[in-house]
Amino acid sequence: MTPRKSRTTTALTCAVLAGSGLLAGCQNGSDAKSPSAASASASAQPHGYVEGAEEASEQQSRLVLADAGTGAVEVLDLITEDTSSLRRNDGVRSLRTDGRFAYLSSDGGTRVVDTGAWTVDHGDHVHYYRAAIRDVGAVAGAVSPRVHSDQAVTAVSSAKGGTQLLDRKKLEDGAVPRGTELTGTGSGVVVPYKERLLVTAAGAGKDNVEVRDRDGAGVATLKEPCAQARGEAVTRRGVVFGCADGALLVSEDKGTFQAEKIPYGTSVGASERAAEFHHRAGSTTLAARSGDDAVWVLDVTDRSWTRVRTGPVVAANTAGEGAPLLVLGEDGALTAYDIATRKSIARKKLLAEGAESAAVEIDTSRAYVNDAAGRKVYEIDYSDHLRLARTFRLDFSPTHMVEAGR
Repeated sequence: MTPRKSRTTTALTCAVLAGSGLLAGCQNGSDAKSPSAASASASAQPHGYVEGAEEASEQQSRLVLADAGTGAVEVLDLITEDTSSLRRNDGVRSLRTDGRFAYLSSDGGTRVVDTGAWTVDHGDHVHYYRAAIRDVGAVAGAVSPRVHSDQAVTAVSSAKGGTQLLDRKKLEDGAVPRGTELTGTGSGVVVPYKERLLVTAAGAGKDNVEVRDRDGAGVATLKEPCAQARGEAVTRRGVVFGCADGALLVSEDKGTFQAEKIPYGTSVGASERAAEFHHRAGSTTLAARSGDDAVWVLDVTDRSWTRVRTGPVVAANTAGEGAPLLVLGEDGALTAYDIATRKSIARKKLLAEGAESAAVEIDTSRAYVNDAAGRKVYEIDYSDHLRLARTFRLDFSPTHMVEAGR
């Protein structure tokens, strides 16, 4: 299946103009509205209304794909199967997302792309949105950053040390604002959570997680330590940080923050630690590589770890809640494991051997694997014995991939 090349420049521009009331020159065909109808629509503004965006009935998933060789950057809409080409970005080293924005990192800094797809979870109900795909700008000095956001602030923590706080609303308006430098973080990471900032101070001689307000002022230091903090994930039950002796779960109740250690329960060497977590958005089950030939599964709800021996691993992920663990091996095969029994239950050969940069992205019903050498992305139904649902053929090599809209 070859994605349809999108002719959506005018349509996407109109989507933006519609939110600002400048739609006049964009009306055509059945999309045209009279001034009176537009005024009535603007005055109604139903619950969940977001200016410039269209609310949808299902998650609007989009894949951001980058070619490390040519610098090509494209967004693949998984609903329409259209692709949108963006300007090239030479030397992409890493690609991350906070659910809506993608962050392409190279030696010169980090470029921000608005994927135009996101989810707002209110707990008892969810809103899904789609809008124009657009380049936003660059965050200078942020190299291979870890990025986390809430509705008000985006924290960009550079691998070289230091964190910049960005005004989220200004990002959503289409521009990268001047960042506020957060001091005293060393090479640690900052995670916005429950109207506060959770700060690890890796490399700064500290083992505890700090709670700060959004201006960076200290609020509290959590008592439970997290030595050599590496890796983090935001779940419905709190924020998980990877520690030398397990994981630290930080939660909040009525403005008070608590930290609870989830120990491995056994001696774990530094090379076998969980240091990079992957999971389905909203899930409380996390996957992380453990050394070269195994994967950790952390069940946050049960406060338990399971180590699955898999053989050489390229990438791993899981949807949680009874779904299998998906592991892409160095041989190019995707294998599904029953987490409870740690046994293989399905296997499918996808990539040529030696695919070191591939990722496994996962949502509520499908998983996605990028094949740089084959210039393809595979969509897998992981609930149906790894059935190949769709193959997206591309005219560039998708070295890096993230899924947005979550």
